[in-house]
Amino acid sequence: MKINRYNPFEFSPFQAFRMLEETLPRLADPNSARPWAPAVDILETENELVLKADLPEVKQENIDIRVEDGTLSLKGERKFESVKDEKGYHRIERSYGSFSRSFALPDTVNPEGVTATFKDGVLTVTLPKKELAKPRQIKVEVSN
Repeated sequence: MKINRYNPFEFSPFQAFRMLEETLPRLADPNSARPWAPAVDILETENELVLKADLPEVKQENIDIRVEDGTLSLKGERKFESVKDEKGYHRIERSYGSFSRSFALPDTVNPEGVTATFKDGVLTVTLPKKELAKPRQIKVEVSN
């Protein structure tokens, strides 16, 4: 069994890109709030791709989902509801404001059949595959 040494500064390309995506807006405006991008899971089954995004405290009417030119775009906003007596806050770590995420879709996705549901703060976008992309079983006959 091979043992790998843990290096906290070693990132996968995805992790490095995500850190860059979160850091660049702060460099442009150091007084701005921390940018927010919801966490997303993408699952592929035989018949579809399923994207799940965590959108806690985001209202359904503040979510915009679009499929254009082979790209799925999620946009929205989580609004900060300030209390008149803001002295009660000891710490504010959760990010608020607008977010935008875009994902390139493979050619196997049928953009006409895309559906989305929103329940308990989780957005689920179902992207069905085209019939040609679905796996099919072919019976092989043996000749004597």
